[in-house]
Amino acid sequence: MLRDNDIKGKVVLIAGGAKNLGGLLSRNFAKLGAKVAIHYNSDATKADAAQTLADISNAGGEAFLFQADLTQVDNIRRFFAETKAKYGGIDVAINTVGKVLKKPYSDTSESEYDSMFDINSKVAYFFIQEAGKELNDNGKICTIVTSLLAAFTGYYSTYAGAKAPVEDFTRAAAKEFGSRGISVTSVAPGPMDTPFFYGQESEDAVAYHKSASALGGLTDIKDIAPLVEFLVTKGWWITGQTIFANGGYTTR
Repeated sequence: MLRDNDIKGKVVLIAGGAKNLGGLLSRNFAKLGAKVAIHYNSDATKADAAQTLADISNAGGEAFLFQADLTQVDNIRRFFAETKAKYGGIDVAINTVGKVLKKPYSDTSESEYDSMFDINSKVAYFFIQEAGKELNDNGKICTIVTSLLAAFTGYYSTYAGAKAPVEDFTRAAAKEFGSRGISVTSVAPGPMDTPFFYGQESEDAVAYHKSASALGGLTDIKDIAPLVEFLVTKGWWITGQTIFANGGYTTR
């Protein structure tokens, strides 16, 4: 079990584990001796997934790739099932999947709303559900949300709005799965210095986000990965919580 804080030999399943924060987590857990199941969504991410797998293999680690659209719930179930079939069990499940949309409330279409909630909310719900069913006892679940949950701002209604339910999912799951020693957490980074962020922002907006944190600058994925790693090992006693890690960008 993970209460001894040793991830070596354990199985870590990561949704969105091919690039950016997910890719860093995949490589880090493999370096610590975990077996890693790496999900990626589409052919657009295939090269990143292959590179992450190659990095792990070249370093002597063990991992495999799983491609699927997780908004189809059966694909979430397949991801867990294939990981269990390959490695015999799952100890940690981490969901980094997300989609951001910066758009005025009045201009947002129904199809955009549906897509945002499918990716940011529906996937999170059924990922946590499947993890609760399939994880080994004393397993760990962590979901990446956003520090915009504590912001008072416009233009991100569907992004922050679709991530907001994950806090309630996290609390409910923590209560329901706790009897099996499973902890459930969410991590809310500030705007991260990755392509995921820049595609939505103008130069002026980027400058604002950099200046908005008390410590200055955007969130570095290298500052978020250790927190996630802590929560699923030494920090297992923390459960039902959303941890804001953003250099003083927002707070409650």
